[in-house]
Amino acid sequence: MMSRLVVTAMLCAGAGTAHAAAPAPLPSTGMLIVLPATGTVRQANDQVTVIMTAEETNKDKAVAQSRVNLKMKQGLALLKQADPQASFKTESYYTYPVYPEQTNPPATQPRVPNGWRVTQSLRVTTTNLAALPKTVAAGQGVLGLSNLYFGLAPATFLKLDDERIAATYANLNQRVRAVAAAMGRDPADAVVEVMDFEGSGNYAGSAPPAPPPAPAALARAAAPAVEEPSFEPGETTLNMRAVGKVRFK
Repeated sequence: MMSRLVVTAMLCAGAGTAHAAAPAPLPSTGMLIVLPATGTVRQANDQVTVIMTAEETNKDKAVAQSRVNLKMKQGLALLKQADPQASFKTESYYTYPVYPEQTNPPATQPRVPNGWRVTQSLRVTTTNLAALPKTVAAGQGVLGLSNLYFGLAPATFLKLDDERIAATYANLNQRVRAVAAAMGRDPADAVVEVMDFEGSGNYAGSAPPAPPPAPAALARAAAPAVEEPSFEPGETTLNMRAVGKVRFK
C-alpha cells in the first residue's frame, strides 16, 4: 500500500514538473511588430527595342555623310514596310575623323586625318514579335543590327506592377498570421499601422510612326536578301520589397 502511494505521489510530482516546463506566452498587448514582405511576378516579354546602324568611312566627309544618309533613308523605308506598327526614333548621329596609324609620331607634329567615319543609329520599338525576324532581316538588307533587347510594353508593366503590389501585401498578411500563431494571438487582433513599399521600374515612351515611305526609296534599297535571324523574347521578373509595422491590440 505504501509503495502504491509513493508511486502515485511521484507521478503527481512529475506531472506538475511537466506542466511547469511550458511557460505562459509573454504579454503582447500593444506590441509593435516590424515585418519584411516580398512579392514576385513574372510575365513573358511583349515588346522589343532594336538598334539599327548605318556606317560609312571615306576620305571625303561629305561623301561619307551622304552615303550614311542614303543608307538610313533606305533602311528606314524597309523597316516601315515590314512593320508599319513600329515606332522609330533617331538614336545618334556621329561624324569623326580617322587618323593614319603612326609609330612614334613627333610630339610637335599635328595629326592630320586621312578620312572620316560617319555613323547613324535608329531605335525601332515594336510589340509585333511575330514579325520581328522578318523586320530585322529587311533592315539588315541595308543597315547593321547593333543591339536588341526585349522587355514589357508600358501597359503590361503597369498591370504587372499592380500584381506585384498585391503579391507583396498578401505575403505580409501570411507572415502576420504566422507571427500571431506563434504568439498565441488571434490574427484579427493585428492592425497594420504602416506599410512601406519599395519598388522601381522605367519604360520609355515612343514616338508615333512616321508616314509610309515613297516607292522610289524602296527601289533604291535593292540589296541581297538577308536570312531571317532567330530570337527568343524570354520573360521579365519584377520584384518588390516592403516593410510593414503591425500592432497587436
